[in-house]
Amino acid sequence: MADVSHHRGDLAGHPDATEMQARYERVLGGRDVVLVDGPVFLVGLYCAASPWIVHFAASQPALVVHNFILGAAIALLAIGFTVAPERMYGLSGAMCAIGVWMIISPWIVGSSPDAGVIWNNVVIGALTFLLGAMCVAVASKSRRVT
Repeated sequence: MADVSHHRGDLAGHPDATEMQARYERVLGGRDVVLVDGPVFLVGLYCAASPWIVHFAASQPALVVHNFILGAAIALLAIGFTVAPERMYGLSGAMCAIGVWMIISPWIVGSSPDAGVIWNNVVIGALTFLLGAMCVAVASKSRRVT
């Protein structure tokens, strides 16, 4: 008599196992840095609001506009990482460049910045750079694997 019972267990012997594994990796491949999307978004929001939080809106009008625009750009990058990660993680290097720019911008864009303004932009820049570097590392690792 034929054995018609269904055996639950390992799919290693399944004829489509390699194709299913490749599809699974394709679907989840771009989401390696999913935990970074939220912090990147929060750093962008803080950067945009920082002139009013740190109270340098009146003394550094050029930095107000600068931080607002770059904060919006960082937040938009985070939204892009969430919505279309496989396309957007290529811009992780740009996020690193934004981080470096944020660190040096008080002396270039601002006029006689005080310690609060400098520390604000240095911390935002360092966080942006580190989060961008994490995205670059994971994106380059996932490109090498496929």
